Amino acid sequence: MSFPENFLWGAASAAYQVEGAYNEDGKGLSIWDALSEGHIAHGDNGNVSCDHYHRFREDIALMKKIGLKAYRFSVSWPRVMPERGVINEKGLAFYRDLVNELLDAGIKPLCTLYHWDLPMWAYEYGGWYADAISNDFADYTAIVTDALSDKVEWWMPFNEPTSFIGAGYLSAEHAPFESVATGTGEAAEKLSVLTRNVLLAHAKASEVIRSRAALHPKIGIATDCTLYLPGSESDRDIEAARLKTFASEAEVHYLNWWLDPVMKGVAHPALASVLNDGELEMIHKPLDFIGWNCYLANNYNDGPNGRMMTPWQGIPRTNMGWPITKDALYWGVKFIYERYNVPVMMTENGMANVDFVMDDGHVHDPQRIQYMTWYLRGLKRAADEGCPVLGYMAWSILDNFEWALGYEKRFGLIYVDYLTQQRIPKDSAYWYAEVIKENGENL
Repeated sequence: MSFPENFLWGAASAAYQVEGAYNEDGKGLSIWDALSEGHIAHGDNGNVSCDHYHRFREDIALMKKIGLKAYRFSVSWPRVMPERGVINEKGLAFYRDLVNELLDAGIKPLCTLYHWDLPMWAYEYGGWYADAISNDFADYTAIVTDALSDKVEWWMPFNEPTSFIGAGYLSAEHAPFESVATGTGEAAEKLSVLTRNVLLAHAKASEVIRSRAALHPKIGIATDCTLYLPGSESDRDIEAARLKTFASEAEVHYLNWWLDPVMKGVAHPALASVLNDGELEMIHKPLDFIGWNCYLANNYNDGPNGRMMTPWQGIPRTNMGWPITKDALYWGVKFIYERYNVPVMMTENGMANVDFVMDDGHVHDPQRIQYMTWYLRGLKRAADEGCPVLGYMAWSILDNFEWALGYEKRFGLIYVDYLTQQRIPKDSAYWYAEVIKENGENL
């Protein structure tokens, strides 16, 4: 069987990772622009990156050549609002031009409003610790909604709160590079305050989109989370994996910590303790879909924090060191849909590979093709068994700035030579074009 007829085959990116033009046309600084020095591998930065800001038409032409049905991009908050209350019309014009070019190419735009590039002006008054940030985020959302919602139907206010809160404010791996000792009362308290403000911002942004959008909006969130695979398909093992995936701790990496308040109106006691009267009711705004970013299952991730299980020796790994766990999309989609009962979209999936241009001028990446084949088979099984799966966004369309790891990790379907900005579709891009043409029937 193939995927549903209207399945959204696509690819994704994030503004800071691809756009460059960090100080052009009135853009303000983000925390990644201003605070990254000394924190990024090889002294890299996102000042130029893939220069997508200037080359988006070329990039969209390549997306059309691949046959993408959708492109998930993010808007840079500091490009649109370089100072508090200030609208940068040139920044908005870039995103309007991007959306128009996508539609002209027959590609649906999927808009993420926040993919980690917090404006410095917001960070300086407290960032995600500050009560004021949810209202400022709502104001920013209104600006983008008014500018794009006559062309954009699919909206995700946030990408991976687990990551930008966990890695940014607790473990110091990502901007703003702040840390707190994990497993302490201070960590739990800070996590609760940060979560409160993100979820209030998400709720207010969702209300803004629903009330102002010209086209009927479909609103979700792009999440990531822990995922545990069952040891077998026995009922006992499946239930054990489900319980471990949705654990009861006050812990940033568990999906239910974030989505139970949104979808069920139920907050962990640690989170409930920092919510004021009526705030849980405000946060409880069920979504049209859940976006899920998945690269691996955690059974076999020997993470440094000791929280993960021991891997089996010799497990295949990507160039990130992440284990390749073939059934991750099947079990993750199944668990998420059974808990929240709304459609699921794979908003990110892919792998970092050792990619380079060979003597024949091509970039051969058979490992990526095999990885995607395995993971898509699991997604197809979930769809065949009745889980409503809306689409699959490969991460990523281009090689790009991989946050604290700089440019040494390549996730793209399209190779980028950062010296010349030449684009070369990899073998996986041509393979993906066939998958799309066949709607996944021959996986």
